[in-house]
Amino acid sequence: MLLATACGGPDAPPIELTGHTMGTSYSIKLIPDPGIAARDSLQQAVDARLAEINRQMSTYLPDSDLMRFNLAQSDQWQAVPAALVELIERAQQISLLSDGMYDVTVGPLVNLWGFGSSGTRDTPPTAQQIAALLPLVGFKHLQTRRSPPGLRKTVTGLQVDLSSIAKGWAVDQIAGLLRERGVRNFLVEIGGEVYASGEKHPGEGWHIAIEQPLYDRRAVERVIELHDMAVATSGDYRNFFPAGDRLYSHTIDPRSGQAVQHRLASVTVLADNCTDADAWATALMALGDRRAGVLADRQGLKALLILRGDRGLIEQPSKALSSSATWRGQH
Repeated sequence: MLLATACGGPDAPPIELTGHTMGTSYSIKLIPDPGIAARDSLQQAVDARLAEINRQMSTYLPDSDLMRFNLAQSDQWQAVPAALVELIERAQQISLLSDGMYDVTVGPLVNLWGFGSSGTRDTPPTAQQIAALLPLVGFKHLQTRRSPPGLRKTVTGLQVDLSSIAKGWAVDQIAGLLRERGVRNFLVEIGGEVYASGEKHPGEGWHIAIEQPLYDRRAVERVIELHDMAVATSGDYRNFFPAGDRLYSHTIDPRSGQAVQHRLASVTVLADNCTDADAWATALMALGDRRAGVLADRQGLKALLILRGDRGLIEQPSKALSSSATWRGQH
């Protein structure tokens, strides 16, 4: 979870556009005030673009392009929007780089665990239920085609869940829309995923708070200043359910079908675009405390890992983050 802070100078506050999309809220801060007519026009354009993305990629709309693909019991090519192909290809690249621990075909397991569109649950699924779905999961069973744009599943029960990357994609799309309209200084946030462009005040970027991964309250871990950069966080402390003496988080290991169990409490990734930041945060969270840092350093990712230790939370910034001006300037 990321929070835009109120840090900054005495200048007039940003103009804010707000709304709801993808089962969450969005917030856009603009500097300077473009005027009422321009604000109304931007609001309409933003809402229209987000509605289009929902129609393409939602797993909650039964007639979205993605759900039509998911529900089709066919191993033939199916026509989909080019944007959907582009996004899935980016997801597939991260699947390869993460040894399959990031996998958008994990949808059936996400639903089984009660973290998807099928409703919640308060007990873990049985080993038999998980075993029945594992043959339907695997990014290598999903194929893409650019011309004409299409998707194909080699296992007919395969389903795609883009919740780990679609919000980041939407942030990037809205950032692009604002730039097309001539806006240069802005902050876009959708469900906690953020892109900051330009400056909030002359010579000063946008201040973003990284939240502590706490189950019972909200508190700030770090505040960082962003210039033309995206940031996304994945954690175990917001979407989970307790059962017995354990907490089961929404991050699912696509190979075992189990909710991940490790010391890694949250991962925050900074990147040039929010699509990659969103997906990599999930990938590293799935990898866990032993492997996430190694992969982050191998890929040159700017990532902050926060682990649960015996005496409290432990920060582990990646090499790329530790050496960045963003990290050195944090407070």
